[in-house]
Amino acid sequence: MTDESAAAAPPLFSTQLNRLELGAPLRWLALGWRDFTRCPLIGLFYGACFVGMGWALVTVFQQAPAYVLALSAGFLLVGPFLALGLYQASHRLEQGQKPQLMDSAMAWRNRLSTMGVFGVVLLVLEMLWARASLVVFALSFDGMPDFKGSLLALFDPKNTDFIIAWVIVGGIFAGLIFAVSVVSIPMMLDRSSDAITAGLTSMRLVLTQSGVMILWGALLTTLVVLAMLPWFLGLLVVGPVLGHATWHAYRQAVVPEPGKAQA
Repeated sequence: MTDESAAAAPPLFSTQLNRLELGAPLRWLALGWRDFTRCPLIGLFYGACFVGMGWALVTVFQQAPAYVLALSAGFLLVGPFLALGLYQASHRLEQGQKPQLMDSAMAWRNRLSTMGVFGVVLLVLEMLWARASLVVFALSFDGMPDFKGSLLALFDPKNTDFIIAWVIVGGIFAGLIFAVSVVSIPMMLDRSSDAITAGLTSMRLVLTQSGVMILWGALLTTLVVLAMLPWFLGLLVVGPVLGHATWHAYRQAVVPEPGKAQA
């Protein structure tokens, strides 16, 4: 790298963060609901995609229980990318424009290379999580157990050791993915940030304001789990609301670029 290009490249830790109040996640949810009500058809489209992902997992579980535990990691990975269209819709509302479904669906087109690099990073994490899940499954059961095609059967009390091990392993990877991606994808959409800078900014936010971000992660997890209970149908609304809310989390947490006012 030449001296000129090095001088032109922004420092990895140059992005400034705002100090967040503990109650900020509740405000993000309120703003997320507001955006959903302002463009409900777009929200319901993405919500239907989330529901479809859930049904796909159930279908796979009926055929290969071990693999659905590994593939469940993909739910957390695909979700933020699928929500990219929701971030775009919130951005348009912020600018006083009317969001369009096609515009939201093509939000990635100007950030293809950056999103691709970030996607590879998340894919590596998913592969590691998938392998760890399969190892836990193999060590917990002698052969392929009969769950009778039911997810509830998996959580039978006799499988307590497996459940504990899987939750611990999954929690570690889920926490890492959350830390890397909580504001990075909205940041890459909003500004010309590279994948590394966006990911490090997201991790800095989680590490420096852990209390607020743990609360946000807990709210996300709780709402998604509750939305999944009635055959994933709750994701029809909860999914898009959380997507819009994540945009506002980014907006409040990350200081706008110099000369670029926040709406």
